[in-house]
Amino acid sequence: MTDAGATQFSHIKPDDTNYRGEGLRDFFLYRDLGIAAATNGKVVAHLVKANRPPTNGTGWHKHVADFQIVIMMKGWAKFMYEDQLTLVTAGDCVHQKPGIVHYLFDYSPDMEYLEIVGPADFGTIDVEGPCQVPPVTPWA
Repeated sequence: MTDAGATQFSHIKPDDTNYRGEGLRDFFLYRDLGIAAATNGKVVAHLVKANRPPTNGTGWHKHVADFQIVIMMKGWAKFMYEDQLTLVTAGDCVHQKPGIVHYLFDYSPDMEYLEIVGPADFGTIDVEGPCQVPPVTPWA
């Protein structure tokens, strides 16, 4: 007897999936790592990278999720977490607590991060921000 909710073994190689522009934000590209399918929707993991220069960023929002981390793989990104400016650089790991209001507003051309969220079908809600967002750094 098998458990219909059981997770599966998964092994994704770089050539198995491509970056696509079909994610939450059109100014980023997303590479699915197969984790949502392997966990029956309990968790999603994808690589996210810059697709074009920042203009308005993500806008203020929060996610309806139980768990979310961002691990910056390359480059940097500037976030506002509530009223705190946070520079996230390569090697940094950020746990975005459930419901935290945030805004990713600036990033380097080589920015790439790993995002892991549970559940896989998490929601995103646009909200009013608690403060002004600093200006972006133009790409050369």
